[in-house]
Amino acid sequence: MTDKPTWLKAHGRPWTVTSEKAVYDNPWISLTEYQTVAPTGRPALYGKVAFKNRAIGIVPLHADGTVTLVGQSRFPRGNYSWEIPEGGAPLDEDPLDGAKRELAEEVGLEAADWRLILTMELSNSITDELCYGYLALDLTPTATAPDETEDLAMVRVPFAEALDAAVSGHMPDSLTVALLLRVHHMAVKGELPEGLARLVLA
Repeated sequence: MTDKPTWLKAHGRPWTVTSEKAVYDNPWISLTEYQTVAPTGRPALYGKVAFKNRAIGIVPLHADGTVTLVGQSRFPRGNYSWEIPEGGAPLDEDPLDGAKRELAEEVGLEAADWRLILTMELSNSITDELCYGYLALDLTPTATAPDETEDLAMVRVPFAEALDAAVSGHMPDSLTVALLLRVHHMAVKGELPEGLARLVLA
C-alpha cells in the first residue's frame, strides 16, 4: 500500500446534528432521521441507514489463475447477480473471521493465505456501511453451508474473464468490480507472487 497523499485532507466545517429521530429498526439495519446544519451553514434534513454488520467480499484466487464466483437472485433490485463470495460480519466480530466463514459457507473453500486488500465505504451519502475486501490464496476444499435463504450457483473462470465481465457491466456488483480491479492493480504493481501475477495479467 502507498502512503496517503498530502492532498487528501479535510477542509471546511463538518455537519452538525441539532436533533434526531429513530424511524425504523430490524436485526440488520436502522434508519434515523436527523435535523442538521450542513457545512455551508444551511439547515438540512438527513436520513441515515446504519448497518449492524460489516460487508465482506473475498476474491478466491486459485493457483492456476482462476477465481470462484457465486450466482444468486438478489431481492432489492429483483435481479440475478454473479459476484465474488460476499457476506456480513457482525460489528463485534473480527472481519477476517467473517470472511473465512463466508468463503467456506458459500463456495466450500478454505485459504491458508489471507490478505486484506481494500476497505470501502459503499454508499457514504446515505449509509455508514463499511466493506472489508480480502484476497484468499492457497485454497483447499471444505464443506459448504449456505444460509437457508440462499440458492447459490458456482462457477470457476480465468481471472481475466471475470475482470472483463465486471468492467463490461455484466457483473455490476460494486464489491466484485472494485476487488477484481484491486487484484489486477496488485499484479501490475508487483504485489502478487510473480507466477500468479502473470496469470492474472494474461
